[in-house]
Parts: sequence; structure tokens; C-alpha cells
Amino acid sequence: MTRWLPLLFLALPACALFQRPPRPVHASPEEAARFAFPATGIPEEGLRSIPGDMARAIQLAMEDFYPWDKKPPTPSQPGRECLYRRESYDVYAAPHQEGVILVSIVLSPHACGTQAVPQDMGALYAIDTRGWRILAVQH
Repeated sequence: MTRWLPLLFLALPACALFQRPPRPVHASPEEAARFAFPATGIPEEGLRSIPGDMARAIQLAMEDFYPWDKKPPTPSQPGRECLYRRESYDVYAAPHQEGVILVSIVLSPHACGTQAVPQDMGALYAIDTRGWRILAVQH
């Protein structure tokens, strides 16, 4: 029993490396109770249908492009905070070859207002939908 104890203490710090992504934040029960869904369900205006495989391909590309645990560098460059927000990027996706979806992530032209930012921010991903892996990335 005592011979396993040192191994246990060595293995415990390694467990910290295997963190799960954080769960989405939910509103308080009081705030959620005040929200009313439309009686007709989702409105037709602005409605978009995204097939499941395309949604998963987008999620995979976005997790690689901007991982959930990515933090802006400190000190952040003034006026460039917009580059470190997921909502600053527009995503385009299209089927390519059999079993491949192309996902383009580009900085939205209005994300940073009038700030001068690099216009080459983004990437093009080829996602293999058979094995759910990134085949290639073009920056």
C-alpha cells in the first residue's frame, strides 16, 4: 500500500491538465421566469436552419480557432479587445467534397468599430465529418 502512495502524489497534479470546458452560464431562476417565449415558437424572420453536421463542423473549427480557455494577452493592446471576443467573428460554412465541410472564420468588418485592426484575422478549415477531425487549416 505504501509503495503506491508516491505514485498517487505524482499523478494528482497531472489530473489538473484534463479539465473539461466550462458549462454555459445560465440566468438566475428569477430572470429566467421573467422571460416569455413567443407563443408561435421561433419567428420566421431571421430564421436560419443549420444542419447538425454543419453545426458540429463549425463548433470544431471555432474551438480550434478560439479555444474556450484562451485569454487575451496582458496588458491588452488598447482598442484591440474586439479581437479576443468570439462574437467579433463571422462564420461561413459549406459542404465541399464527400465527407468534408469547409468552415471560414473571419473578423466581422464592424466588430472593432473604427479601430485599425489586421484584416487577415481568420482561418479556413477543412473538417472531416467522418472522423470529426480537422483535415487542414489555411490562415
